[in-house]
Amino acid sequence: MFANNYLLKNQNVALISEVPDSALGLIIVIPCLNEPDILQTLESLNRCKLPAATVEVIVLINHSEIAGPEVKESNKKTYVELQNWIEKHSKSGLRFYAVLPVELRKKWAGAGLARKKGMDEAVRRFNLLEKENGIIVSLDADTLVDPNYLVEIENHFRQNPKNAGATLDFEHQKDALSGPHKKGIELYEKYLRYYKKALQFTGYPYAMVTIGSAFSVQASAYVKRGGMNRRQAGEDFYFLQNLVQIGTVGEITATKVYPSARLSDRVPFGTGPVLNSWMKGEGDLRLTYNFKGFLDLKTFFDRRREFYDLSLGECTARFKTFSKALNDFLENDRFCLELDELSKNCSTAEVFQKRFFQKFNAFKILKYLNFVSERFYPKADLEEQIKLLDKSSTEH
Repeated sequence: MFANNYLLKNQNVALISEVPDSALGLIIVIPCLNEPDILQTLESLNRCKLPAATVEVIVLINHSEIAGPEVKESNKKTYVELQNWIEKHSKSGLRFYAVLPVELRKKWAGAGLARKKGMDEAVRRFNLLEKENGIIVSLDADTLVDPNYLVEIENHFRQNPKNAGATLDFEHQKDALSGPHKKGIELYEKYLRYYKKALQFTGYPYAMVTIGSAFSVQASAYVKRGGMNRRQAGEDFYFLQNLVQIGTVGEITATKVYPSARLSDRVPFGTGPVLNSWMKGEGDLRLTYNFKGFLDLKTFFDRRREFYDLSLGECTARFKTFSKALNDFLENDRFCLELDELSKNCSTAEVFQKRFFQKFNAFKILKYLNFVSERFYPKADLEEQIKLLDKSSTEH
């Protein structure tokens, strides 16, 4: 079976005893920690039009081994509520499972490990059926979905069977918001879309918005990638940016998910903390990365072929033909060493060009943008940067 070694290495223990249906094709994984509105998410899924394949929904209730009694009691209550709801909403083609509260080791307890536990269980179930092309879908316990959500995910992978995974379009829940809270989430969404479009403008081939409740992955690709990481936040970003190194990550735009726009300090970064900071006046969502930084990056990416098979001295000299901001970053990052290593492992300039973004990946781009923001191009008005991007995209 395709995942035997992976499951053995990760010491996987079965969380669901029931044998999966032979027609199983999609498994939705929902980590759940002290979530009072989880039933709204399940109701949303239950209203979906069903695809040809059978769908399972795994709600992984979890907490840290050092969680307080209030959290543990809340999770027990959630489990009982879920079981009662599931008994009343069982139907052919869509099965819901509530997993008893799973205690996570305090060292790693967080979104990443919880998501990993649920996704590993999905892999185990697909492995029982020997279905390498089973689709694992990541969702959150405070997120709603469109009625065509399940159908469109199935359609995407049927039409793009070689995709390792796919992101989904999104829009935060705003109807009940007002004032600074609503303004904050609107600005944050604009920033996310600006950042993705600006990366596309530079020529970076793996631009995407990464949200934990808005991506899916083929079981075989999940295993090949080594599974979900245990990061306490940003696990989705790291997972997807690593996933693109082994296969195409598509984009599903025919349906949407609707994450909550709630304030939160549960994780160190992400939507909740960003909004929390905005509401406290500690962060200004009206400012974003200066478009000049992306312009410099585009110039560099457009000329990346020039750096094939250069000596370290030639590479350093070539860096100086770029802006001071970019040159200083590349020198500070000692990027010539990485390019030299890459050249030695590429037989042609064409191969070098393709593999270039394994070195200058999404993590390095973020490092670069923070570097030039601090020293050369201060963050600027979001609306103005969007206009500059739109204008430049038209001209190029």
